[in-house]
Amino acid sequence: MPIDPLGCLLAREGGTEDAAEMTLQELVNQAAGLHSARKAVWFDECNGRPPAAHTYGSMVKLAGELTAFLQKHCEQQGQRGIGLYCSPGINLPSWILGILQVPAAYSPIDPDAPSMLSTHFMRRSNLQYVLVENDKVNKFQMSHAGWFCPSSSTVEHIGLTLFQRSSSSSDSNAQADSVRSDCQPVEATGDLQPALIPHPDQAQVSTAGGGYVDVGQECSLAYILHTSGTTGIPKIVRVPHKCIVPNIQHLQSLFEVTQDDVLFLASPLTFDPSVVELFVALASGASVLIVPNTIKMMPVELSAALFHHHHVTVLQATPTLLRRFGAPIIKSTVLSANTSLRVLALGGEAFPALQLLRSWKHKENRTSIFNLYGITEVSSWATCYKVPEEAFSADFRADLPVPLGSPLLGTRVEVRDGSGAAVLEGEGQVFIGGEERICFLDEERALPVGTMRATGDFVRVQGGELLFLGRKDDQVKRHGKRFSIQTLQQAAEGLHQVEACAVTWYQQEKLILFVVPRGDLEERETLQELQQRVPAYAVPDELVLVQALPLTLHGKVDVSELNRTYQQHLSCRRRGRKLSGTQELWARLQYSWQAVLGGLGDPTGIPKDAVFLDSGGDSLKALRLHEELELLAGRAVPGLLEAILSCSIEGVYRHILKILFPEEEQLMNCASAVKRKQRGKSGEELHSKHTKLEAGRGPQAAAESSPLLALSRGNHLLSRNFHKPLLQPRNAAQAGVELPQQAPSLHAVTPGTLQSPTEGSERAAGQAGGPDRRCAQHSRAAGVELCLRWKANTGKCVDASPLVVIPSAQAAAVYVGSHSHTMQAIDLESGERRWEKTLGDRIESSACVSKCGGFLVVGCYDGLVYVLQSSDGEVHWTFATEDAVKSSAVVDPSSGVAYIGSHDQHVYALDIYQKACVWKVHCNSGAVFSSPCLSSAPHHLYVATLGGLLLAVNPVTGSTLWKSSLGKPLFSSPHCNEQCVCVGCVDGNLYCYTHAGEKAWQLATGGPVFSSPCISSLTQQEVFVGSHDCFIYCCSTEGTLLWKFKATASVYGAPFVFQSDGPQSRVLLAAVSTDGRVWILNARSGRAEGAHKLPGEVFSSPVVWGTKLVVGCRNDYVYCLDVCTAGGKSS
Repeated sequence: MPIDPLGCLLAREGGTEDAAEMTLQELVNQAAGLHSARKAVWFDECNGRPPAAHTYGSMVKLAGELTAFLQKHCEQQGQRGIGLYCSPGINLPSWILGILQVPAAYSPIDPDAPSMLSTHFMRRSNLQYVLVENDKVNKFQMSHAGWFCPSSSTVEHIGLTLFQRSSSSSDSNAQADSVRSDCQPVEATGDLQPALIPHPDQAQVSTAGGGYVDVGQECSLAYILHTSGTTGIPKIVRVPHKCIVPNIQHLQSLFEVTQDDVLFLASPLTFDPSVVELFVALASGASVLIVPNTIKMMPVELSAALFHHHHVTVLQATPTLLRRFGAPIIKSTVLSANTSLRVLALGGEAFPALQLLRSWKHKENRTSIFNLYGITEVSSWATCYKVPEEAFSADFRADLPVPLGSPLLGTRVEVRDGSGAAVLEGEGQVFIGGEERICFLDEERALPVGTMRATGDFVRVQGGELLFLGRKDDQVKRHGKRFSIQTLQQAAEGLHQVEACAVTWYQQEKLILFVVPRGDLEERETLQELQQRVPAYAVPDELVLVQALPLTLHGKVDVSELNRTYQQHLSCRRRGRKLSGTQELWARLQYSWQAVLGGLGDPTGIPKDAVFLDSGGDSLKALRLHEELELLAGRAVPGLLEAILSCSIEGVYRHILKILFPEEEQLMNCASAVKRKQRGKSGEELHSKHTKLEAGRGPQAAAESSPLLALSRGNHLLSRNFHKPLLQPRNAAQAGVELPQQAPSLHAVTPGTLQSPTEGSERAAGQAGGPDRRCAQHSRAAGVELCLRWKANTGKCVDASPLVVIPSAQAAAVYVGSHSHTMQAIDLESGERRWEKTLGDRIESSACVSKCGGFLVVGCYDGLVYVLQSSDGEVHWTFATEDAVKSSAVVDPSSGVAYIGSHDQHVYALDIYQKACVWKVHCNSGAVFSSPCLSSAPHHLYVATLGGLLLAVNPVTGSTLWKSSLGKPLFSSPHCNEQCVCVGCVDGNLYCYTHAGEKAWQLATGGPVFSSPCISSLTQQEVFVGSHDCFIYCCSTEGTLLWKFKATASVYGAPFVFQSDGPQSRVLLAAVSTDGRVWILNARSGRAEGAHKLPGEVFSSPVVWGTKLVVGCRNDYVYCLDVCTAGGKSS
């Protein structure tokens, strides 16, 4: 492959002017004119009956009828893109051709895809019309009733029903599009540099200049689809005819396709290689074979249909799809000596090792094998390499990599280093484009001619060839070395005992090799062979045997399913492991304890009273220790995670001892270690001061007259009779669920509002009249400033999140507890401490205000739920649970009942006015660490447990409505809106369920999710959540990732959405990473607007009201920061 002096791998610029101007439908009609009587389409259901067939003449005739129908019934504005909701069948090519001839772009919609994903695709593609296969009309109507109503224009024709977008959904779509135009999918970073680009991908795009290509050009688009998301954020891709036609023409020539060939439609319509399979065949006068999706999953039936019944000559597939046949069928049929297959083109994944292909290919086989490479963002293929026949001979080096090959017609390929410079020799990232090889992503409308797209794929340029190294996403750092997991996969594929394999980087901690074995495979021998083929840092941690590799709809390896397989593998290992006795248990516990905490020295020196969280542990390390100890025990140990979080190392030992060796003497139950020492005493006896309410001045009477607004983590809101202009009652109707449309509000801070410092409160250094804008604790970037307003010393770590209460007639207050056992009330404006109350143990629970505003509800490590008077902190009532209470309460705004969880595995409904427990529910699946979430419509209480259970409970009766087991602990608190409830899990996923208990979707992050999700009406109901992988994620309520922002450390706290004020009003997001950095992001784009570094770790969640952001810190302080526009001037 020649390289030009600028380091660019130059495009082929062949082809005639007429060919360049042709469309897909013109290619087909041209062939149909020459081969009218030949078979164009075969559809074989593989059920013993003869296959159905269309000639070119009948196919084109049917397409013409559909074209005339669409031209008559579709408005011209809606003809730009028409959806096609169908399964593979005999009429499929006619339907696609009929849409193209309108002219319109066809937009395939998978009936088997989640309805939320399909709705999102149709909305973002702005489809006004959808053709639905007749036998799928009911399914379509049920799934998309809100967008295409039964009253829409529907006319049956040639097996299809035409649906038109309802006017109401069109209006909402236009509104959504206007919002989302500023909310492009982009991976933002924490460098705080302004990103002056029109579209996120422009950060990874370069241009050659010389004019623009416009998506609005008449009849320009051929098809619209979305990327799979396996290599990043899913995108809408609009593909012009000028982009794809050169691909079809060049591959038609390279594969030497004639009217005698039979091509198989292997790819789903939503995967752009299907365009190549269909149109290379139909533009050549050849036949295309179509089979039902179910047959594609049955290797024996599929191979019989392809090679025995229809004698397929050209097969394009992913390497994983080929491996699904299995070595015996590949050898005996696909690549046998007498196979019908002339061409095998593999693409979409890394090319298999030559040694593996050589083991499959019969020595007399003459099938030509090609390596295809490309990205959907520049549809479809960019390069092609024909593997020379000598590469399969015995004397050819099988360890040599297969090059990506030469650029296809009209395609330009470049390799650049990290600074953007061209790479002549060495490693760099691939960029793809061309004068007219341009597709439009998401909201792009016009692009410069010659636009180049970054692929995220890395190659080595060597001797004029491109050698694939792996994706940026596949790069892992292990034992101090960075490498691509493709290195390990290709080495493993070369082993004779490996049929197929895949590699995952499990929870960013373990390198797992999944192997489909060939015959009997010895794990130790296989690992020893790998040690001879790859560096030590690339040797896998574990080898897991599987019967087959799971596939996505696009025929690629399903990594999420492999990770679930590994979790099941761990469970099996637990059941099979045995301990020799109590001494080994104690020794192994000490070793694991110290290893997880990263300690040095002799583990036998750990004090018996050492507490995990006080020894440098956190939630993630507790999970690791939990996993290690359950593997050690060889079984699940109920309550173990709770013991690690609450007990000393001796308590953890006794807890395991009780489960594994019940005959041994038990000195103390772990649960008793956190119970109160005075179990028989009432709350009144424990606390000398107890205030009774005066007759006629009860909380119910107060509720009638005292307006109140309370804000807590994750945009949870309680509003009562609050009539300030900032609030819009229609948006506050679902109390505790949504944030009002206009509140909190951010505006510039003006000096002179602060009072003098008081004991326990420290003001930022500078003028007494206000925060010092010159202080070192001051950050400014991209138009937002953060300045220290005050900080209050609590005596120990503040892991609880603050509660901000804004009474209408009084100054706002912050309520927060800490590890010092104290609960404090602090003036929001001045930082002055109003009162402090000492409770029985440390406080990690965040406070909740009562319906009337007169009380606070907070949990404590001593097992008590405290109800304090908000005015002075005096105890109104205490309720005793059976274990530590780390959960935060939620109050029903209608009944006033408070709901709270406990480590005793119960959730409680408490009437704080009658001082009574209304009901309690045992969750039967671990402690309730997180906070319950209350939905008003439907009236549900959602509870998550450390046993991985998500429950919906009737708030009135306590009866369980539904439950779902997620298999891994849930530290995250659920959050809901009118449509769904979301919760994060330590398996790395954000889960979304309907209120009926059906899983709607899950979003995978790169690490455990301890953060609670935030859903706010300010941002069109997007969901925000942090992850241990250091990213903050924003996704739609349909589960589509919109952007992610890379912070400088893990994010445990819940994000908080708020709105700026003034002529440039924008919606912002506050989030905190564990290294103490407070981030202010643009909620729609994920771009950093400002940041501030606190001097300690932060597990607390921020809360914003007006210009003030409040958050706790592990350096013993709670901080209040002023958030304002740059320069401190009013907007």
